[in-house]
Amino acid sequence: MYSFTNDYNETAHPKLLESLLTKAKQKNSGYGLDDYCQLASEQIRQVIGSPKSAVHFLPGGTMTNLTFISHVLRPYQAVIAANTGHIAVHETGAIEATGHKVITAQGIDAKLTPELIKPILDEHCDEHMVQPKLVYISNTTEMGTIYRKQELQRLYQFCQQHNLYLYLDGARLAMALTAEDNDLTFQDLAQLTDAFYIGGTKVGAFAGEALIINNLTLNQDFRFTMKQKGAMMAKSWILGLQFLTLMQDDLYLQLGDHSNKMAKALQTIFSEHGFTFNIRPQTNQLFINIPNRLVDNIMQNYSVYAFGQPDSGHTCLRFCTSWATTLDDIERFKSFLKKLSQK
Repeated sequence: MYSFTNDYNETAHPKLLESLLTKAKQKNSGYGLDDYCQLASEQIRQVIGSPKSAVHFLPGGTMTNLTFISHVLRPYQAVIAANTGHIAVHETGAIEATGHKVITAQGIDAKLTPELIKPILDEHCDEHMVQPKLVYISNTTEMGTIYRKQELQRLYQFCQQHNLYLYLDGARLAMALTAEDNDLTFQDLAQLTDAFYIGGTKVGAFAGEALIINNLTLNQDFRFTMKQKGAMMAKSWILGLQFLTLMQDDLYLQLGDHSNKMAKALQTIFSEHGFTFNIRPQTNQLFINIPNRLVDNIMQNYSVYAFGQPDSGHTCLRFCTSWATTLDDIERFKSFLKKLSQK
């Protein structure tokens, strides 16, 4: 059964496998103090055009979010997120478990705007309530949508005016930056966020995310928090080496672009069959409204994620393509769907 469930169900991109194999017998320093982490950090700072930004390598997205957010916030402070945000829905209360409330707003296309955040600030007006301090967004969002430059500029300006930090979850950043509608760059992210991370897990790495802290006041003692939260790997050089490989020759963006192109090919197939989308496709996640009569057959032959029912006659299925999806995979699904629709 072929899986369109997610974009991290393959082992790792061959170039990353090769880089690890060629270094298998080397001995390296631990805890992010090795040469590969240092070289990868320098490479990332060059790519984002921010020579002073701090770079840290952590094992995964949830670990990165809870470690950074808990480090930044005081005990009485809270984080604002879209109601679909990963920290609000898919992290088993990890942020709340560190003692910080997640306040959600109904996102527009899964995105936050200053207009959505302002009422939250107005409501939390004194010391009898938690104090909103950090705004969490993701690019791409959990619904596969992206922030454009003007949207991010407005958010960052609003956050600065209201003494808030802006933090961007980049688990699928490669897909966001290579989307057809995108006008953001790595350099923009360095200038328009207090911190963001470059996701590796969903873009061909074994595991790992590169957290970039642009507001250096937030970097003070961060390694202490990393260690306390279990986010500091003894073999961090494995993460550093992977990112060093990903950031060379635009491999990272090439893999994101490939994921998007495979999704675009799937989108065309669904459109040709007259299916509608729960949200306008922009990147490698497609949310398709499938007639109920076809759902069981699709799910018996393809691993996909069911995403609720938009109406009594349809079920929304999420199809997620990846760096490893091939045109042959798409063509096989096209043939399958054609036969299924003729029944």
